[in-house]
Amino acid sequence: MDGRELKLYNARLGEAQFLRDENRFLRGDRDHFRLEYYFIKRQVNVLKARVEKLEAENSRLHQRVKELSAAPEASRENSTPDWVKPSAARRRRKKPGRKAGHPAALRPMPDRIDVHHDAPLPVDGSGRESCPRCNACLLELADHNRVVEDIIPEKVLVKCCHTRSGWCPGCRRRVESRAPDQPPAANVPHGQLGINALATAIVLRVTHRLPFRQVARVLADLPGLSICPGAIAKQVQRAAGWFAEDYDKLLLELRSSPQVYSDETGWRTNGRNGYLWALTDPRHTLYHVDKTRSGKVIVKLLGKAFGGTLVSDFYSAYAKMDCKKQKCLVHLLRELSESAQKSEAFATGMFYRQSKRLLKEMLLLKSRWDALGDSQYTSRVCRLETRLDQLTQAIYDEPHARRIGKRMLKYRKELTAFLWDKDLEGTNNAAERAIRPAVVARKISGGSRSKNGADAWAKLASLLRTARQQGKNLLETVKAMLQSKWASGMPPAMPAAP
Repeated sequence: MDGRELKLYNARLGEAQFLRDENRFLRGDRDHFRLEYYFIKRQVNVLKARVEKLEAENSRLHQRVKELSAAPEASRENSTPDWVKPSAARRRRKKPGRKAGHPAALRPMPDRIDVHHDAPLPVDGSGRESCPRCNACLLELADHNRVVEDIIPEKVLVKCCHTRSGWCPGCRRRVESRAPDQPPAANVPHGQLGINALATAIVLRVTHRLPFRQVARVLADLPGLSICPGAIAKQVQRAAGWFAEDYDKLLLELRSSPQVYSDETGWRTNGRNGYLWALTDPRHTLYHVDKTRSGKVIVKLLGKAFGGTLVSDFYSAYAKMDCKKQKCLVHLLRELSESAQKSEAFATGMFYRQSKRLLKEMLLLKSRWDALGDSQYTSRVCRLETRLDQLTQAIYDEPHARRIGKRMLKYRKELTAFLWDKDLEGTNNAAERAIRPAVVARKISGGSRSKNGADAWAKLASLLRTARQQGKNLLETVKAMLQSKWASGMPPAMPAAP
């Protein structure tokens, strides 16, 4: 190869190396821009989706502005805010009253007549009974008895009890005589509340859920008794202390009851969150205010030796009780409905439909015990329990079905206990009805201002609701309890002499 060809060869070799280097560089640029294009495209897709969402929201807001602009100002002012609970749907209601052909349901006639009052017709100049409008002589005269039930306006009655006292060397204290309706003697520069005023204040405060200021206003407006709200609060707490023994007896009655229904709700005491527990059976109800919601509270109330059946919701604190239990089926039905609203897959699944149908059939079957007879009823209960076992032991992919299925399997024996006990209910409605007045009182007063006030409310509310369950007159019951405590010398009539 001569020099010219060698020179040409070296030139081509250098050009080829340059092209190879350029190719490698361009490939690197291509890979870099390809990766950058991928990230930019993904960001563009995200921005496109966001733009579409904002455009849809913008369109909806424009439509809402157009609707509000077209509506009159008055309708906008009267429109219901979104946070207000919507009105219930109109339902066709049956005509009030009894059906045609049945006697009317009227108030019973009073068993006595206290006052007879004559109401004569006007007479004309000749002594004949005449019409009060045109003075014409009346014909076909007849007598009628129109019974009117009224109340006597109350007034403040001030009594002065003249008592005597003496020093007892055996008891080492001064003893003072007492009138039957006289409260424990106290050396105060004003009159004490009598038995009627104190009983009325307790009933108004506890049963009718009036705040202390309203109780004071009622006593001032109706009988004309002037007393400050603080004095009423102090007297109510004092009365609750007198009834501590009756409260303990009520707790013992519930511990010996064959069925007890329990529920709990929030209750604030002096601004601190606490809880109100309610225990009830057909004849007794007990309220207890506690700072905790743990299982040790229910164990303390019913005791470790409780031998009845405890009916409650699925709150885990009730698992601390070592006794027979029944869980509320209505709570389970409510849980099924709420889960169906959250998940369409759960609502269309077999577990939801089968569980709802099974629980309703269990409640319906219990109501037909007497109509079916023991043998037929027992066979149907066994079939329902078999269906329940099959339902709880199956495996489910849907999260809500798996969660509720595990709960039903865990409380399997506590779902059907009511089917074998004629006096046991399958729901916790009794406890919820007992706790509803307390919830209303909490909404009005916001709870209690002190622990003494909370304990006093719980004791008095327990005794008054128990009296209502047993068909007693609340006012007369409170008066009888006060008379009994005052007559027994609780608290001491006078402080001991030095």
